[in-house]
Amino acid sequence: MSSLMKGTAILTIGMFLSKILGLVYIFPFYAIIGQENVTLYSYAYIPYSIMLSIAISGAPVAVSKFVSKYNSMGDYESGRKLVKSGLLIMLTTGFLSFLLLFSLATPIAHLVIKDDDQIFSVDQIASVIRWVSFALIAVPFMSLVRGFFQGYGHMTPTAVSQLVEQIVRIVALLAGSFVVMKVLSGTAQTAVSFAVFSAFIGAIGGLACLYYYWKKLQPEFDLKLESSVSSGELSYSKIYKEVITYSIPYVFVGIANPLFQLVDMLTFNQAMSNVGLANISDNLLGMLNFTTHKIVIIPVMLATGFSMALVPVITKFYTQKQRGELINAMDKTYQILLFVTLPAVIGISILSYDIFTMLYEPDKVGASVLAYYAPVAILFAFFQVTAALLQGIDYQKWIIFSLLTGILVKLSLNIPLVEQFGVNGAILATSLGYIVSIVINMVVLGKVLNYKSKMLVRRSILIIILTAIMAVSVWLTHKGLSFILPPAEGRGVAFIYIAVCGFVGIAVYGLLSMKLGLAQKLLGSKFTKIANKLGM
Repeated sequence: MSSLMKGTAILTIGMFLSKILGLVYIFPFYAIIGQENVTLYSYAYIPYSIMLSIAISGAPVAVSKFVSKYNSMGDYESGRKLVKSGLLIMLTTGFLSFLLLFSLATPIAHLVIKDDDQIFSVDQIASVIRWVSFALIAVPFMSLVRGFFQGYGHMTPTAVSQLVEQIVRIVALLAGSFVVMKVLSGTAQTAVSFAVFSAFIGAIGGLACLYYYWKKLQPEFDLKLESSVSSGELSYSKIYKEVITYSIPYVFVGIANPLFQLVDMLTFNQAMSNVGLANISDNLLGMLNFTTHKIVIIPVMLATGFSMALVPVITKFYTQKQRGELINAMDKTYQILLFVTLPAVIGISILSYDIFTMLYEPDKVGASVLAYYAPVAILFAFFQVTAALLQGIDYQKWIIFSLLTGILVKLSLNIPLVEQFGVNGAILATSLGYIVSIVINMVVLGKVLNYKSKMLVRRSILIIILTAIMAVSVWLTHKGLSFILPPAEGRGVAFIYIAVCGFVGIAVYGLLSMKLGLAQKLLGSKFTKIANKLGM
């Protein structure tokens, strides 16, 4: 059990470090190429992330589940059979995915560019999409190998290779774009093209890391293969049918956010052009889909961690018909998620101008987009968690239905809402789409599990009240500081506003929640000890 917990901890830490690096690099990159060109970067990454999610989402989990299942029967040959044939298949599908995205670059660009007044041309967008498509050749292959290692309980190769991949990519991206823009005085398009191509360079680094671990662990794999016993002849069709069945739900959860962004990418410029605002459309879309999105997604990382931990726990309780434990787990998950995420997103909204200034540059429009967009992170988080719960009780088909319904709502409302409310209309359409998806998920969970919780309603009301008190205290602190400090037009002053207001918000929310016993009930014994030391 200790080795399992250690492996899970290593994998989780590696994932979070990789995600944090994936957020942090944006800020120096923004400083190098500027707001307009960050939008060009986002135009390439949204179709790439969707194609990549389809190509590999769920592959590590599905392969590890398959390998682990047959290893537990002593059938080590089936796992090796999968990985040997799978490597060729992943190389083939990766190359076909590359060709597909490469060839669709110009049609996608035509869908994005709706007016001659937009900043970028069809050729510019098509070019950066082609450059990023090269990464699809290597990444699917890598995901299969990671899954094989995880099936044997070796989590370190996945964690380390993810970090190496991310570090190599970021170093190449920042160094390449800096040299192009600052040293060679090249064009922004060249810098962005190199930046997106760095995904391929990072993948090569990750593959080199996995090759090292393969050579290191191969004697163990070969030794177990020698003692393999047959669990029945498995044809390739049966093997891949089982693996695909495991992976499909993860594909849809993985592409949920990129699909909503894709709707904006394909319809936002058209809507803005319809109301004569094509000249500012690209910048606003870049703020929505990239600069503010990178900040908004930070609180959602908690939900990602919950999702990983929830599936096996819920599956266990559901399979063993331990309804009380299952309902308690759901209750606590919803409460902790709201307890942590709600004050975080409200704080981001209140301090949006200071945060945008510190991370990017002073920009009232960008800050306004961030302020309106931040609360949507709660919906992102709850969709992930409700989808994980459905996976845990083996109701994966409803994830697909709820997501597609939510996308349809977003697609049908986006253009009229953008025409009416501008960028805030796109945020509203995203919110409504996610709400529909979450409601469907929760209705299914309620019907299947007969789930009703008065405790959840009471605790949610209490969390909302505490968040409101925290928000007032942060707002008053910010107003008070404005009499002492100049407006946050530079990173230093913005940091002071964020640090002081953030400290006040955390102190007020934390002390009140401990005084009422809420933090102790939700977060455990460590907070009980802290509360006791504070005399609460």
